[in-house]
Amino acid sequence: MDTYDVVVIGAGPAGYVAAIRAAQLGLRTAIVDKQWLGGVCLNVGCIPSKALLRNAEIAHTLRERGKEFGFSFDNLKLDYSAAVKRSRQVSDRLVKGVGFLMKKNNITVFMGTAKLTTGPLTTLRAVSVTDKEGKLTELTAKNIIVATGASAAVPGAWKVDGEKVVTYWEAILQEKLPRSTVIIGAGAIGMEFATVWNSYGVEVTVVEMLPHVLPLEEEEAAAEVAKAYRKRGVKLLAGHKVEVVEATKTGVKVTVSAEGAPNVLEVEQALVAIGFRPNSKGLGLEEAGVKISERGFVEIDEKMATNVPGIWAIGDVTGKLMLAHVGSAMGIICAENIAGHETVTLDYEMMPRATYCQPQVASFGLNEAQAKERGYTVKIGRFPFQANGKALGLGDYAGWVKLIVDEKYSEILGATLVGPEVTELLPELTLARMLELTPAEIARNVHAHPTLSEALMEAAHAAEGSAIHI
Repeated sequence: MDTYDVVVIGAGPAGYVAAIRAAQLGLRTAIVDKQWLGGVCLNVGCIPSKALLRNAEIAHTLRERGKEFGFSFDNLKLDYSAAVKRSRQVSDRLVKGVGFLMKKNNITVFMGTAKLTTGPLTTLRAVSVTDKEGKLTELTAKNIIVATGASAAVPGAWKVDGEKVVTYWEAILQEKLPRSTVIIGAGAIGMEFATVWNSYGVEVTVVEMLPHVLPLEEEEAAAEVAKAYRKRGVKLLAGHKVEVVEATKTGVKVTVSAEGAPNVLEVEQALVAIGFRPNSKGLGLEEAGVKISERGFVEIDEKMATNVPGIWAIGDVTGKLMLAHVGSAMGIICAENIAGHETVTLDYEMMPRATYCQPQVASFGLNEAQAKERGYTVKIGRFPFQANGKALGLGDYAGWVKLIVDEKYSEILGATLVGPEVTELLPELTLARMLELTPAEIARNVHAHPTLSEALMEAAHAAEGSAIHI
């Protein structure tokens, strides 16, 4: 029986980062995953989807904007299977990189299904690992980190068959696109797939139960995105509830309703993208006495510790904020707490949020309505990308930067950005927030010209009442 200081269950962005940090801090570390290194994110999520979105951007330009840029084709052919193959190459490269990092940091990797079992000593926890051939390996560790992630949530009545009704998993791997589709759920996943498929000529309808698309973003941002999508020919049905999803011989019937009036949508394929459920079952957590919420999330404190000493949890399985970068940050903090190393406490509300649709959306902290609800007197700094030279040169100038600032102390309370590459611009603002910088200091920081980042500087000037270019 092998004994470790730390055994990490789950090798996604939360788990493998925690393992690396633990090893850096001198802890003998092992990591277990039942399927692959890199988790959903690197294999069938964040990374391959961004490769597909890049292909989609080029496809959209060639199909819809050729005249604007001076391109013309007698017989333009778009091979979606080539886009998928490229996305797999990108994914495989990064997954191999994670494997290299495990070796570099002397982390022992076990591929198999892990389960907590009763340890022979109270100071140690036992974990059994069963590989695909049924071989059983017993591990013991002073600390167990649960980083098993989450899976697509699908109502029991909706039968996912992997062809006519799919989740993100099947959708990101399929090399042939349907001619028409209904995407159920207008969150980040749904809207990103809508971008990709619409760019390749698929007839796309997006259905969202809540009042607007991107329901976790402020309504103004959602309206900007909705305007762009309708211009591209994507049908958006916000405020519609899906009643029935039924596979037929030729495709799928999706029955939706708004204010009680039913409407049947007949398409070739339906993508279910309504949320996630934690992968907390079958791990032996309940038997170990670990508190699990009614929705199945592992309950943790600010140190990432569960109520059972020596058992920790990070990432999506905790339900704190289901984003890969948040999981990675949690992993580092967890390892540092285990090692007794100096660390920080995460403010989940101030974590960056990014959606890679077209136009992109990036945000953090409070939006304008939330800030006012909490009693702040706010001032707004805003700048449109249509007044930004770099955006105009790119031909991508929909959207704006919006800063929400406390009028009394000039504290940055949050920001919402819609537009070109705003996911790359957001870190300047989250860093400013962390270092307690004010808009005046952002405005005084000289930004290179012409760049998209100038929009941040201009919005900061606007917040101070000294807008330059608007």
